[in-house]
Amino acid sequence: MADWQEIWKKVEAAEVPKVQKCALAFSGGLDSSLGIELLRRKYKVKDIVAINIDVGQGDQEQDEMKMKAKLLKVKPIIIDAKKEFAEEWLPKAIRANSDYNGYPVSTSMTRQLVARIVAEKALELGCDSLMEGSTGKGNDQYRMHNVFKLVAPKLEVLVPVRDFDLTRAQETELCKAFGVPVTEQITGGDDKTLWCRSIASGAVDLNQEIPEDVWMWKKPLEKTPDKADYVDIQFRAGLPVSLNGKTMRLDDLINALNVIAGNAGVGLIDMFEDGIMDLKSREIYEAPAAHVLLKLHRDLEQYCLTKDEIQFKKSVDAKWAFLTYHGMWYHPLKKALDAFIASTQDVCNADYRVKLYKGNIVIAHRESSTSLFSPEIRSIKASGFDQRWCANASKVRGLPFEILAKREKAMDAFKAAQKKGKK
Repeated sequence: MADWQEIWKKVEAAEVPKVQKCALAFSGGLDSSLGIELLRRKYKVKDIVAINIDVGQGDQEQDEMKMKAKLLKVKPIIIDAKKEFAEEWLPKAIRANSDYNGYPVSTSMTRQLVARIVAEKALELGCDSLMEGSTGKGNDQYRMHNVFKLVAPKLEVLVPVRDFDLTRAQETELCKAFGVPVTEQITGGDDKTLWCRSIASGAVDLNQEIPEDVWMWKKPLEKTPDKADYVDIQFRAGLPVSLNGKTMRLDDLINALNVIAGNAGVGLIDMFEDGIMDLKSREIYEAPAAHVLLKLHRDLEQYCLTKDEIQFKKSVDAKWAFLTYHGMWYHPLKKALDAFIASTQDVCNADYRVKLYKGNIVIAHRESSTSLFSPEIRSIKASGFDQRWCANASKVRGLPFEILAKREKAMDAFKAAQKKGKK
């Protein structure tokens, strides 16, 4: 008996709910492509509704999706969500300095955007079930499920890779047996958006070398130009609005900056990630524009916000990233954090010149009319104010330390008395 037949026996033995019409989140990747055949062969559904959500994967990936759909004999419903992602999701991420322990949340967002649109379409078309391709070892099962149940709580949720306990190799064997096209360049595939690209998520070994040909934007350092590239980026209300003097939509700016910064070797993230289940995995990301824009935005806030706002916002940003990563984009607390973050951004305006060279991002020039940087007052090179004003202020600030000194002296005496009493 062939290996795939042993795998299929395991699938056949599993109990599944009875469903008639299923909406499948269809990317054209291995998981969702296999899902088409599993809906036919295992779930015996009468109607498969394949829904593809375009969040900026790029023409090549969308063309592959269409090719696979044709081979699988399904006609996908394609919904363009690039505008919503770029205009409603990414501005929140930039203003929140989106960073979950080193990862500029991206897939974390798009999975929830995809889940919402797929669930809404499923309800519109009268589906009784939803399918997505998550594994039981990753994060997306939680993100998708949360949103599915928020939007379509009565629909059955089918997650075959997890529920049939399939490994990637077993999925590949079934695909080969069923004639499902497999085009993965590296085990685990990748997840592309204009903000960040996740490579082989959950499948990268500890010391595995990543081949050079998997990169979409980032050049290896040894192949980058020996001359630095300078870019001008203008921020208004906490968001980048122009690149090299040209006013641009956010998605166009990010796409252009991905190429420019990637050419300078910027954008590699190689990290240990603590997933939703608190299990570590080595994750590889490619995010040239995100690296540049998030570095500048953090600097922008240091430049324009008060110390108290900066300190408090750090905790808000961390919680924002945690909620987004953990599939809670639509949680009421996340909405409240968005409102606070937005309230801080009106004063965050500046023009930047940035030097990009061999993977480095160096701020060469910054200028703002709404910053709190006042060298004419603070700099030791300027008179600013009469420094003698601070003499009495220093005395007042020092009073608590005088009191602490008295207590230390009293404690020494107290301990000495106790020691003497024991003798």
